[in-house]
Amino acid sequence: MDFSYSDSELYQAQIHLYKHVNNFLSSMALKSATELGIADAIHNHGKPMTLCELASVLKLHPSKVGVLHRFMRLLTHNGFFTKTTQKGKEEEEETAYALTLPSKLLIRSNNSSCLASIVRGALHPSTFYMWNSSKKLFTEDTELPLFESVTGESYWDFMNSDLDFLSLFQESMAADSKMFKLGLKECKHVFEGLDSLVDVGGGTGGVSRLIHEAFPHLNCAVLDQPHVVANLNGTENLNFVGGDMFKSIPSADAVLLKWVLHDWTDELSIKILKNCKEAISGKGKKGKVIIIDIVIDEADDDEELTELKLDYDLVMLTMFNGKEREKKEWEKLIYDAGFSSYKITPVFGFKSLIEVYP
Repeated sequence: MDFSYSDSELYQAQIHLYKHVNNFLSSMALKSATELGIADAIHNHGKPMTLCELASVLKLHPSKVGVLHRFMRLLTHNGFFTKTTQKGKEEEEETAYALTLPSKLLIRSNNSSCLASIVRGALHPSTFYMWNSSKKLFTEDTELPLFESVTGESYWDFMNSDLDFLSLFQESMAADSKMFKLGLKECKHVFEGLDSLVDVGGGTGGVSRLIHEAFPHLNCAVLDQPHVVANLNGTENLNFVGGDMFKSIPSADAVLLKWVLHDWTDELSIKILKNCKEAISGKGKKGKVIIIDIVIDEADDDEELTELKLDYDLVMLTMFNGKEREKKEWEKLIYDAGFSSYKITPVFGFKSLIEVYP
């Protein structure tokens, strides 16, 4: 070891290393809190709750109050709950736990912004198993995603064969789409003047419904795999179409790709974009492609935002052979697909709006 460093520097390096080794425990604690419904319990109680009150409502064995305390201590440190004090039965001060804004996003009854399914989906056992064989990424001469290399089936096939997980995935995507409503306020101009829109890979239509609420006259079509949209009911100006985005996309004034292209390689993304260009080919200057996706910007983003985007990049790599892209990578993708110009606007928290013109 190089002893030219001071003791304090070495200790700090050790702390940094051990923190990242154990980061997964924060995720697991959050998963446990979500599965137990701790946020719902406090919300339904209407005021902060003590550990004993929480344990009682959650129907935990009295011997597990100490376990709950240790989980709540970490979750409070990580900003999901906050501590306060209140008078107990013996007029003694007791610690009670209240919600913070991040934990309010876990309240299941809060249908407008509940992200509990995101936690359950992202931390599903299927997403962790492959990491035991992560060495394959570096040592095997294969273009298969790590997930498929380890399990023998693609993530899409796995999901489609497990109806419970497919339902959870669709619920997760719908939950994320609800946050789109916040960004829609900032980018209404993008949809003004359009008569028709195709939401490619739009699932159960969460985003399209929000757009339709803001623009009732807009004719929206949700394109997804036939089995995804088979039993979904549309309205006069909102319909569901079974199809394959790699083969063709219905004609419209605009095509929407929300969190689609990061699932795919550059080659396949270009194929999708070329089909989008064909779909708007008859619309002249009026036609455009609207992309909502991550844009990595290490120079301007803060540390937490950059880490989130880089984490997602490894998710896309290992699950699908996809990627999160920097601005220059988006530019190359767009121009290689035959488009003439584009505009990037960060408006969706950690995602950006990318307007692409023929």
